[in-house]
Amino acid sequence: MANNDNAAAAVNALSGEAARAAQAGDESGMIRAWARILEIDPNHSPTLSGMGQFSFRKGNLQAARTAFQRVADTDGSDVQQWINLALVNQRLGDDVAEAEAIRRGLALDPSDLLCLVLRGNLLERQGKQHQAARAYSAAATVAPPLEQLHPELRPAVLHAREYRDKYDQDLGVFMDAFLEPHYRNFSGARLSRFRDSVDIMLGRKRRFDSLPAMHFYPGLPAIEFFEREDFPWLDAFEASTDAIRDEFLKVHAEDSGFTPYVSYPEGVPLHQWAELNNSTDWTAFHLYRNGARIAANADRCPLTMSLLATAPQPVQPGRTPAAMFSLLKPRTHIPPHTGVSNVRLVVHVPLIVPGNCGFRCGNETRIWEPGKAFVFDDSINHEAWNDSNQLRVVLIFDIWNPMLSEAERTMLAAVAEGINTFTGADSGFDL
Repeated sequence: MANNDNAAAAVNALSGEAARAAQAGDESGMIRAWARILEIDPNHSPTLSGMGQFSFRKGNLQAARTAFQRVADTDGSDVQQWINLALVNQRLGDDVAEAEAIRRGLALDPSDLLCLVLRGNLLERQGKQHQAARAYSAAATVAPPLEQLHPELRPAVLHAREYRDKYDQDLGVFMDAFLEPHYRNFSGARLSRFRDSVDIMLGRKRRFDSLPAMHFYPGLPAIEFFEREDFPWLDAFEASTDAIRDEFLKVHAEDSGFTPYVSYPEGVPLHQWAELNNSTDWTAFHLYRNGARIAANADRCPLTMSLLATAPQPVQPGRTPAAMFSLLKPRTHIPPHTGVSNVRLVVHVPLIVPGNCGFRCGNETRIWEPGKAFVFDDSINHEAWNDSNQLRVVLIFDIWNPMLSEAERTMLAAVAEGINTFTGADSGFDL
């Protein structure tokens, strides 16, 4: 036991001597101290690693490989040990040994950034385009933002991202050409979902899921915009756009009944709504709110109310239906957000739309056009903006998700009623 303690003490002393010699630029003294350490402990990992790094910097690659190999063979518990061995084998042009060192490193940590970059680099040098793209893609996935990386690692990670992006772009061009004759065979079929799946697979679009803030109903597909022709009852709304607009303009001129769309009390976390809370930049004239008909407003819009009566609006006591004129003032942006539930969809009937206005749901951006309604799932991330110098106005209301059965709709209404009974008060929500 005493001999072991003495040996450890001697190694520690010599390690300090070697460090002081290195700091002073005394390479000979450093090497002598290392040699004496290895006489005591031939497999002393820190010393072997130091010798390997010194030899690597001096260009003595064989000596560096010998030192790094001994460290890996006797220890091998640190990914950096295998990275050191991979790098020196790379400089020696030994692809087989380099690949094995990278494999051993990734066996310890499959998400090690430098190991993944080294694997991509080796495969790229070997002309293995597809394997290199997969390795670089893995590296790009685990890498933090470039500004958080060590400056020496940034070029390698940037190359990994560029290689992956170029590969995806080339694959996209190929697949577009390859699939074109197949698309022609189904020229009359609805293939928008298929096209989206290909774009997501190729990285040309993001995957957006239904993420409602309050109530998620499983089994309903996350569809950003529904096909307009699936809602024939919207024809009447579109045909009456001018008349609906006239009703709005009349109540707007009377300047009563308009309230901020976002209105949270003090003490509630606002997050993205901080700028719009209690703001007149985004206001609403409610016709239905939290399931209740707002008589003072609805009575002033008989035509619009008669049209809403033809829509399959959801009935959830204290929650739905909801309908309103939504006013977005110039230079106002509604930040990305999600709605409360995927059991209902949202309809937009554009009434007043100046230029430089837009709406995005998921991957798709649309420009409102008066007389052209659309239906979307607001439980998917969406946002809107008015970059013009004029007011934008849209009639907005909710409808049942058409994929729900009548039994499901009835049960959803019962859930709302049950919650209201339990809480003793309506705990509704807006669109």
